[in-house]
Amino acid sequence: MTLKEDPSIYEDKDSHLVRVLTVKDFLALGVGTIVSTSIFTLPGVVAAQHTGPSVVFSFIIAAVVAGLVAFAYAEMAAAMPFAGSAYSWINVMFGEFFGWIAGWALLAEYFIALAFVGSGLSANFRGLLEPIGIHFPNAIANTLGSNGGVLDLVAVIVIAAVAWLLSHGVSGAARVENILVVLKVLAILAFIVVGLTAIHIENYVPFIPKYHLNSDGTAFGGWQGIYAGVSMIFLSYIGFDSIAANSAEAKDPGKTMPRGILGSLLIAVTLFIAVALVLVGMFKYSSYINNAEPVGWALRQAGHPLVASVIQAIAVVGMFTALIGMMLAGSRLIYSFGRDGMLPKWLGKLNQKKLPNNALLVLSIVAIVLGAVCPFAFLAQLISAGTLIAFMFVSLGIYPLRKREGKDIQNPDFKMPFYPILPALGFLGSLIVFWGLDIQAKLYAGGWFAIGLVIYFAYGMRHSTLGKKSQEKQKEAAK
Repeated sequence: MTLKEDPSIYEDKDSHLVRVLTVKDFLALGVGTIVSTSIFTLPGVVAAQHTGPSVVFSFIIAAVVAGLVAFAYAEMAAAMPFAGSAYSWINVMFGEFFGWIAGWALLAEYFIALAFVGSGLSANFRGLLEPIGIHFPNAIANTLGSNGGVLDLVAVIVIAAVAWLLSHGVSGAARVENILVVLKVLAILAFIVVGLTAIHIENYVPFIPKYHLNSDGTAFGGWQGIYAGVSMIFLSYIGFDSIAANSAEAKDPGKTMPRGILGSLLIAVTLFIAVALVLVGMFKYSSYINNAEPVGWALRQAGHPLVASVIQAIAVVGMFTALIGMMLAGSRLIYSFGRDGMLPKWLGKLNQKKLPNNALLVLSIVAIVLGAVCPFAFLAQLISAGTLIAFMFVSLGIYPLRKREGKDIQNPDFKMPFYPILPALGFLGSLIVFWGLDIQAKLYAGGWFAIGLVIYFAYGMRHSTLGKKSQEKQKEAAK
């Protein structure tokens, strides 16, 4: 459980992956994954439920915590550009068992987030078609057991289409990603520009509403409401770990990875804050209660129905960027598990084009089952819970990393500033956000980790390549 992998082994194992991704590709990958469907929904939802106009403070606080962790990610990725990100790094820093826990935590994010985005894309696509008289039968429009549904056909098709695209190579997928991200950012900027013409200053007063409890017992207003908003919003920022998972395919990773991770987070934070400020300025925050599409609704109410339709159409297309980013990262994580014997070895095999398509196939099948067949709304915060645990590991991992840099690990071109203070702040920030999740999220996370422990002790521990090497060395020493 405490055996640590030699970083040179990972360098050798991952050397077969083709290094083709540049800073531009990682910026597109990060922005495409972080700035997903949530930018069109969360600012209005959080303002109505918890914060009022001070939703911007929730976004800023969540961004500060994410930024602290992103600094840690940037140094880790620059020093150890391995597939699997946190799983591989923690394996080297703390040992196999802790690496498995961190990787298993991230795997929950990729499985469920893929299903969510696929389902969200399906709902928005069908919403675009309804005004022109095209309606999907309930059987192929909803998940199993939900409103007469059997499977969500559009979700199946889009997840399968993205998997097919990635199975033909990373560089081709990166080109598609770059184009779609530019389109999506232009749509967001269009909303900001048009929305600025409809702002009413009185909607910002009071900026921090007085604190009270909602009918469901959650906080509204005051700093308590802002804190409740942070836990909801943090889900939006966690996509930067998808960049790190692909660091084994980066050109000049020492420079490429920090610029991609920190740059994409900075762009995303700026866009989120701008959208939030414009949205709560257009209409009073209470207008967005139970509103599934606040951005489109605000534009239509302000007299811009055409702009609303165009932005919604681009948003649907832009959701492909999040699917590409998460599927790339998730498949590389599963490949890493197979590479190390923690899951069946065939998951760690590369095809003739040096692509981990076996891992991609498994990820796609699980995501399709979740996104097309199983009702999964109750698992929403499990994504945040699992990822926050991985973030805590990575923040603490900076301390043992510093002791090994320049020895068995290369000295990276980027180092986390204000060491040793910032790694501790990254850990504490992640812990505080985790503490703010509701009890159900923590229970579901506990269930997910229980499954992970069973797999580790029943399979991973027995088939681990690291464990087998250790046993061989012990046998040789005994001779």
